[in-house]
Amino acid sequence: MKQTYFTPGPAELYPTLYQHLQTAMDEQIGSISHRSQKFRDIYKFTDQQLRTLLTIPDTHGIFFTGSASEVWERVLFNCVEHESFHLVNGSFSRKFYDYANSLHKFAHLHEKPFGEGFDYADVEVPEYAELICLTHNETSSGVQMRTGDIHKLKRKYSKKLVVVDMVSSAPYPDLDFSVIDSAFFSVQKAFGMPAGLGVWIASQACLDKAERLQKYENLTVGAHNTLPTLWSHYKTFETPATPNVLFIYLLGKIAEDFNKIGIDTIRKQTEEKARMLYKFLDASDAYSPFVKQDRHRSQTVIVATTQKPSADVISNVKQAGMVVGTGYGKFKESQIRIANFPAVSIEQVDTLINQLQK
Repeated sequence: MKQTYFTPGPAELYPTLYQHLQTAMDEQIGSISHRSQKFRDIYKFTDQQLRTLLTIPDTHGIFFTGSASEVWERVLFNCVEHESFHLVNGSFSRKFYDYANSLHKFAHLHEKPFGEGFDYADVEVPEYAELICLTHNETSSGVQMRTGDIHKLKRKYSKKLVVVDMVSSAPYPDLDFSVIDSAFFSVQKAFGMPAGLGVWIASQACLDKAERLQKYENLTVGAHNTLPTLWSHYKTFETPATPNVLFIYLLGKIAEDFNKIGIDTIRKQTEEKARMLYKFLDASDAYSPFVKQDRHRSQTVIVATTQKPSADVISNVKQAGMVVGTGYGKFKESQIRIANFPAVSIEQVDTLINQLQK
């Protein structure tokens, strides 16, 4: 039986992926040189489609890495001389903070309990923090930070760089990149692809910082995929090392599909499906939404506390041809996580709700 994956990554593959993959195989995309004109054309096309989809201005470059986790290290190396500041309310925002400590940065921590969100008014950024590290959507706990609050933080602390982890929400958040310095995501969640490609968006201000650290502070900004090296190759739509050419091609094609639908439509559909799921959870005796505050509830990863052991729920749903995610960490046995990405339709969400009701 073919399953429908409501897992928060890897997730359901986007329906058009199969046809794009077949075209890529027919055109032998997996064998071309990353120094060829054909690759430069692929990079340029994907860059253009992502710019359109996410409204990314010319002041920002778009770079490819092996994963989103790699970007935690890249951005800390390239944009922090001494101090970073982290909002932490789940396992992935915590890992970002842990990376900063591993790189011997002085990492400031503002932490909330698992499942609670941040509002602009809650946050005081330390005076000497150079980089504000935010997680738009905490995949582990189903908490989302409002983009308006992210923009207000940058405007209040305009001299500091702001980086946004949008791994399990892109392209949903309407981030204003004329304000936000950097953001990153990976392709195995809302872009409906297999894992294996990270995307890092960074501004000229981030590049200036990296170059200053290298030239004047005599600091290392890493050895692999440094921002100055990525950027110098990016000018001709090339990469320093051999990238995942096939996935860059596929990402461009899926971003083009999203642009044909329109980002406003994708956002509205995402919100409609989230409304259906939260309405069901709020009314249910067997489930309850884990995140209590409406304004902090994720639109893309819905986390529910289950009365029965979550393994029973997951097993029952699987028998009906659907796969939902387990809770994260210590919540593995008492929660389920439901991904609400563009690859699943309103009809499929409705079928899932009907099965959960049983």
